[in-house]
Amino acid sequence: MTYETSVYAEENELAAAEQSIYTANSWKLMWWRFRQHRLALISLIFLVLAYITAIFAEIIAPYAPDSIERLETFVPPQMVRFVHDGSLTRPFVYELKRTRDPETARVSYVVDKSKPLPIRFFVEGEKYRFWGIWKADLHLFGIDARRQKVNLLGTDALGRDLFSRLVYGARVTLSAGLIGVFFAFVLGLFFGSISGYYGGFVDTAIQRMMEFIRSVPTIPLWMGLAAALPIAWDPLFVYVLITLILALIGWTHLARVVRGRFLSLKSEDYVMAARLAGASEYRVITKHMLPAMTSYIIAAMTLAVPEMILGETALSFLGLGLRPPVVSWGVLLQDAQNLRSISLAPWLLAPGLAVVAVVLAFNFLGDGLRDAADPYGQ
Repeated sequence: MTYETSVYAEENELAAAEQSIYTANSWKLMWWRFRQHRLALISLIFLVLAYITAIFAEIIAPYAPDSIERLETFVPPQMVRFVHDGSLTRPFVYELKRTRDPETARVSYVVDKSKPLPIRFFVEGEKYRFWGIWKADLHLFGIDARRQKVNLLGTDALGRDLFSRLVYGARVTLSAGLIGVFFAFVLGLFFGSISGYYGGFVDTAIQRMMEFIRSVPTIPLWMGLAAALPIAWDPLFVYVLITLILALIGWTHLARVVRGRFLSLKSEDYVMAARLAGASEYRVITKHMLPAMTSYIIAAMTLAVPEMILGETALSFLGLGLRPPVVSWGVLLQDAQNLRSISLAPWLLAPGLAVVAVVLAFNFLGDGLRDAADPYGQ
């Protein structure tokens, strides 16, 4: 290939790249801008893995969340190793021997480095019902020893595997955020758009209702609900009720912002042109005004999910939300409410670290999506 031919080929490639930019739709341009935000991209991958873990919790968790081992209480986290006696081998953990201090009667665990327990993948273990429908016993990993378990994050006061409970709790906590945000956004967009578009008496009535909701103190409300809900109610029903109440309280901020944007957008030229062209009010709102708020709506959705997650976690931690036997990250943090438990088993704070990681990931993702969806962004 001659020099002139190679230069001509490079010029054609550059021209094709420029043409693809000019002809790309808004979603493709948004994706190209989003890929430049490395932290947001890493957060997206982390959140996808977190939700995949929640979906396949029965398979990924090596044990059931309520599997009790009274002789394995407060077992420290076991480190996965790859080197034994100076040679590289498959992943394994060392066997733990339970001992008791004769003076303090405190139970401790000693690592027996002479007995490695290899970790096997896709093994048969405790039976379960996948999503309560299909019977199965396949687990992502496990060990063959009958009297030993692999506890990656240790155990709690009843000998339950904390990693398994953390995986099962992710299903409840992460889905609570999505369900709550869905209802909150439906209410916020609906009432905010109507209030800003029509104005007048409708706007005044909706604004007074929002002010009343925002004036209700949340902590006394939750305390009253916790006292009013019967203990005998199905925990799943309580879970759904918690998410609905979170949504009923959390939609007012979005509605106020949507109202303000609608007040400014309804006087724009393209909106007036759509009205003069005979477009219905529904089409003007859904096809012309709401798309102009895409960047804010996407960013607000991703930033509202961690607020719902923190709300569920805080309420369950205080005993005002979900209760055992439901497993959520807030319920798991109830075991770390006193300094004695934290001093004896600091690994019980693992659900709190999971909440922090997920909240930060959603915040970084929201920042990246907001910048990518901004039509004036670079």
